[in-house]
Amino acid sequence: MESSNGKPPHEEKEGKAAEGSIGGYESLHRLLESNLSPELFKEASQLLLGLNCARSLEAISLPGATKALAEAHDFDVQAFRFNADKEHMRQQRIVRVGLIQNSIAVPTTCHFSDQKKAIMEKVKLIIDAAGASGVNILCLQEAWTMPFAFCTREKRWCEFAEPADGESTQFLQDLAQKYNMVIVSPILERDINHGEIIWNTIVVIGNNGNIIGIHRKNHIPRVGDFNESTYYMEGNTGHPVFETAYGKIAVNICYGRHHPLNWLAFGLNGADIVFNPSATVGELSEPMWPIEARNAAIANSYFVGSINRVGTEVFPNAFTSGDGKPQHADFGHFYGSSHFSAPDASCTPSLSRYRDGLMISDMDLNLCRQIKDKWAFRMTARYDMYANLLSEYLKPDFKPQVIADPLINKRKA
Repeated sequence: MESSNGKPPHEEKEGKAAEGSIGGYESLHRLLESNLSPELFKEASQLLLGLNCARSLEAISLPGATKALAEAHDFDVQAFRFNADKEHMRQQRIVRVGLIQNSIAVPTTCHFSDQKKAIMEKVKLIIDAAGASGVNILCLQEAWTMPFAFCTREKRWCEFAEPADGESTQFLQDLAQKYNMVIVSPILERDINHGEIIWNTIVVIGNNGNIIGIHRKNHIPRVGDFNESTYYMEGNTGHPVFETAYGKIAVNICYGRHHPLNWLAFGLNGADIVFNPSATVGELSEPMWPIEARNAAIANSYFVGSINRVGTEVFPNAFTSGDGKPQHADFGHFYGSSHFSAPDASCTPSLSRYRDGLMISDMDLNLCRQIKDKWAFRMTARYDMYANLLSEYLKPDFKPQVIADPLINKRKA
């Protein structure tokens, strides 16, 4: 597949390899494509990406307007189709879904208003590309209106927090209405009605420009630099599923992807698609990135859209995570690599590790039920047993169910 600028992947960058590249390539998929024979690349792709309805994932041709925007503003754009088997009793339920990953637009030393304005201007161009492509549901990355300043522990970054119906939501409401598009907007929320508590929140904007609802991040990381409890609280909104004009969607924000029960809860509430807007760096999590969302899609019989921001964000003041490492002024490289996973274990290639990007997928939501019928995970699960264990585990006098070998101590004697 050609890149968004029409050049073969190995010709995209000349001279010094871009930060975040893999030997000068934008992604593992493009590295393999450029260095394997077509026959061997096809076989490797099938092993890495799986098969959808017994076939390799199909690429989608996008409008010229989308390609022109990608070329003019240097962002990666890819598009693929997930099929489902034809049914006798139901029509196809095809929805076009998009993910946007982006770097910040100006240095973190700039005035906060200028930073936010520049990001919004940059992202609007990619939203326009999604709109030109007929995307029905679009999800942005975690805290998309600001640099990922959490963990610097500097409270001044709280200035980026805004009400759920604030500036960024109003900005996106116009675009949602213009393009008849549902938009999922992850922001730092300031809860005006409850003492200005700050939350890590997504706002779901309907295709008519209305606010359907919000969800607040359930799990706060406490690992390395990513100790974000300085800024916001654990969420209090449960595991809502939002019924939109195009399907039932949910959002598992960032660190929640490491918690299988979090994924499970969205599935139990009936989600067709679960988005995972994130901000994570290579040294910390990259081996987990292609695994967790794909596993969640398989285990819960829904589609997953994984979004990670991209680039290295350098802050004015150095900080330390208290883990013995020297102080530093950045978190490392946010490696992008946004992608889709399907309930049948197939997935798309990933977007660039260092460029902004738009990933688009047509997906037949009928695949969710077909996989439920095939594997019967819901029918064979023992929720009563799990619920009893969890109930017992929460008791102060809980004792693990461990059966010890009675001969252990005798051998030691």
